[in-house]
Amino acid sequence: MTTPKTKTDTFPFGQQVVWQPNPRWMAESNIQRLMDRHGIPDYDTLFQRSVEDIAWFWEAALEDLDIQFYRNFDQIVDLSKGIENPVWCVGGEMNIVHNCLDKWMGTPTGNRAALRWEGEEGVTQILTYADLYAEVNRCANALRELGLGKGDAVGLYMPMVPELAIAFLAVIKIGGIILPLFSGYGPTAVATRLADADAKALITADGMFRRGKKVPLKPLADEALKEVPTVKHVIVVNRVGLENPPWQAGRDHWWQDLVPGQSPRAETLRTSAEDVLMIIYTSGTTGRPKGAVHTHCGFPVKAAQDMFHPMDLKPEDTMYWMTDMGWMMGPWEVFGTLLIGATMVFYDGAPDFPEVDRLWQLVQDHHITHLGVSPTLIRALKPHGSGPVEKHDISCLRMAGSTGSPWDPESWMWLFKHVLQGKKPILNYSGGTEISGGIVCGNFFKPLKPAAFSGAVLGMDADVVDEAGQPLRGAVGELVIRKPWIGMTRGFWRDPQRYLDSYWRRMEGLWVHSDFAAIDRDGLWYILGRSDDTIKVAGKRLGPAEVEAIVNAHPAVTESAAIAVPHPIKDNEVVVFCVLKPGTKATESLRRELIELITAELGKPLKPKEVKFATALPKTRNAKVMRRVIRAAYLGEDAGDVSSLEDPNTVQAIRSAH
Repeated sequence: MTTPKTKTDTFPFGQQVVWQPNPRWMAESNIQRLMDRHGIPDYDTLFQRSVEDIAWFWEAALEDLDIQFYRNFDQIVDLSKGIENPVWCVGGEMNIVHNCLDKWMGTPTGNRAALRWEGEEGVTQILTYADLYAEVNRCANALRELGLGKGDAVGLYMPMVPELAIAFLAVIKIGGIILPLFSGYGPTAVATRLADADAKALITADGMFRRGKKVPLKPLADEALKEVPTVKHVIVVNRVGLENPPWQAGRDHWWQDLVPGQSPRAETLRTSAEDVLMIIYTSGTTGRPKGAVHTHCGFPVKAAQDMFHPMDLKPEDTMYWMTDMGWMMGPWEVFGTLLIGATMVFYDGAPDFPEVDRLWQLVQDHHITHLGVSPTLIRALKPHGSGPVEKHDISCLRMAGSTGSPWDPESWMWLFKHVLQGKKPILNYSGGTEISGGIVCGNFFKPLKPAAFSGAVLGMDADVVDEAGQPLRGAVGELVIRKPWIGMTRGFWRDPQRYLDSYWRRMEGLWVHSDFAAIDRDGLWYILGRSDDTIKVAGKRLGPAEVEAIVNAHPAVTESAAIAVPHPIKDNEVVVFCVLKPGTKATESLRRELIELITAELGKPLKPKEVKFATALPKTRNAKVMRRVIRAAYLGEDAGDVSSLEDPNTVQAIRSAH
């Protein structure tokens, strides 16, 4: 084994340990039961075995999650086509919906809440596992009545309502392929993705509520479908009572006319373990979007394993991850909770409407034990203080998870102190659509520092390496994975070469994830932003999050984004865009103070070219700051694909920054 190189470079996360594992929680954990079952003495031994013998680990994980097969697999993994193209559960037959719903019928889990839903307007609904099973069967029968079946792709372009979870599972039950679409997409983005997959049907809604207003959705769907002749059926949920939505007779069907009258019993199609169940599109920078291909034994198993092991989700627990079904965390939440027999929460609305305490009200009312947020959301809630949190009893929380963007230590500590009472962990989580979950995550067995990850997830042979592919410690490098895992995308839809070029061609034999990462002297990990956002100044490689953590720690700043802009001698210079806290004036003295702060922390060679004040930053719906869009707006270039932006007007906010 290559000895990692250690450097003395500093990065802004060299903090002290603030959370130590609770021995009782460890003893009661899912991981401890796994170790006891296999006679493994401690976590470090378990982790090493999980990455050294991936066949043993993933078979053990399937057993631990009680994943049932109609026909058992002959071999857990076949690597004869290379590690880039593994085949999992060879010869196995299963439909993941059997494991999500069917197997729970006739057991105590059947009476447990599977889905707790709340709408922005205050309406709530609870579906038990038995309820959800019956509704999925009705929807499956309706889809079959329309002539849909195995291999047919069905788009889901909907707000987070119960019918979305029902439709999601029903498409899989009949052997179809789900195409989750971000509910904030415009017609062009929807059309591109539906056409790419030759979609046969679309399930949508008339509209959705956002901050008390009705936002039409069906008209956008109709505009998109002008470019997608393969779609023969559109099923519409009446969500907001939109008056006279556009309608095409013969093609369009109201959900309430088509689904409720169907039989509550339906056959689950017997499929191959490696049959495609989902194509989920990543928000690429330019060109045709990348459709990550996932199978019955892949994405769902990895999602559940991440919840079950590092996050310790138990059947009696309730998970709410703030997301949209168009982002991977939506399908992740559905598959993971149902495979474990736990409860998921859907909320259709803004997390701070009508009041800033809405999120904490949701935690209290739905007894949420596992809450997933983004650092961006916490930075937005933090200026309101701890009062909105303290209005509610949120003692039900066992942990908070986070994903979407890097933390700054101050915001991390605010969440830790005011929401988790300084006693419960923040399980930072980072991976991607192509991963089916996390590469790295916090867990209940390792101490934590602000903004840190405990390390790689069980079964993920991850590392941080330099430009030559050599292990690196104490400095920022590339996040890589050395061996395949069961949730690894089976490639990009109809574009196998692009898949290989994206992940496997930069360093021989390594999956390069294009994230900056670092491992400190205590073995804790940090993700520091996309390495394709690399800032190189006079040979010094810099992650944007290194700059942003410094700026965000200033009491006047809510959030920031650092980008690289060309320089004829130094290669790049740093430009920082800041969003200031309400009531803070954008003064020249504040600008100088921030520049001096960055320079003092990072050194004179990395002094920013300028700091600019903006009213907002361009972000995706799942709160990722789109630095390439910021850079393009600053340089006056074409921003490329902006379909995943939550608010396109934020591009103008960058152009107008001063």
